[in-house]
Amino acid sequence: MCGIVGLHLRDPELHPQLGTLLDAMLGQVVERGPDSAGVAVYGDRRRCPEGHAAVSVLHAPPDLAKALPEALITQAGDTTVVAAPLAVDALAAAVREVAPDARIVGTGTELTVYKGTGHPNALSATYDLAGAQGWQGLAHTRMATESAVTPEGCHPFSVGDDQCLVHNGSFANHATIRRELQAEGVVFDSENDSEVGARFVASRLAQGEDLHKALRALCERFDGFYTLLVTNGDGFAVVRDAIACKPAIIAEADDWVAMASEFRALAVLPGIEGARIYEPEPERVYAWHR
Repeated sequence: MCGIVGLHLRDPELHPQLGTLLDAMLGQVVERGPDSAGVAVYGDRRRCPEGHAAVSVLHAPPDLAKALPEALITQAGDTTVVAAPLAVDALAAAVREVAPDARIVGTGTELTVYKGTGHPNALSATYDLAGAQGWQGLAHTRMATESAVTPEGCHPFSVGDDQCLVHNGSFANHATIRRELQAEGVVFDSENDSEVGARFVASRLAQGEDLHKALRALCERFDGFYTLLVTNGDGFAVVRDAIACKPAIIAEADDWVAMASEFRALAVLPGIEGARIYEPEPERVYAWHR
């Protein structure tokens, strides 16, 4: 089933409240995905200071801080965030060198990613989501159907710098597309069908397409049932499959844009009574930018 929430803040005065608002939204979709929860936050300078890159890691060794003494390291349950005043590729390479068995699950200059298994409310507290600040965020609660309940299988899938994808539904032809991407040299971190969608979108973005074009290509190539929320360092986008059987609600206000699997997750937002609220149409890509 799974639950999705996303929030893009247009008003900088709301940036200090991003975590509080996202935490409240997440709390409204807990029963849609009791297996695990993942979060992505854009612009949280507590954990990725200005001028730094950040790498989010699963299975980090306990001595990582000793191996990277100049880095800012934050432990949050299964996830460790490493930040340093380096280029993203250089920091990721440094992490791989000192922690070859760790799994990188997020990279960028704006993005921090947190993934773990367990009850979403407990995980939100572990991540200190309520304390986060920034301009954009998303969260996902998972009810596993296509792969094991592991931190690697949690959403979001972040497979490009400052990129994330969360998914409610299932891709029917993901195995075929996985093989095609693997033939092109793409390496996968899990058996999750949603990762195939994330890798496909990342490939299109790397070719110079914007979010709108990348998601239009996904609609043409993927079969199945899906509601997707995809984010990058410029904004976020929402798309549903041709049947649109997986729920999604969008709300737009002067100060923010939000998306959720259920309206009650939007009802916690300030000014919701004056927002434009609607259900996204099948296979129409909705995108917003900074």
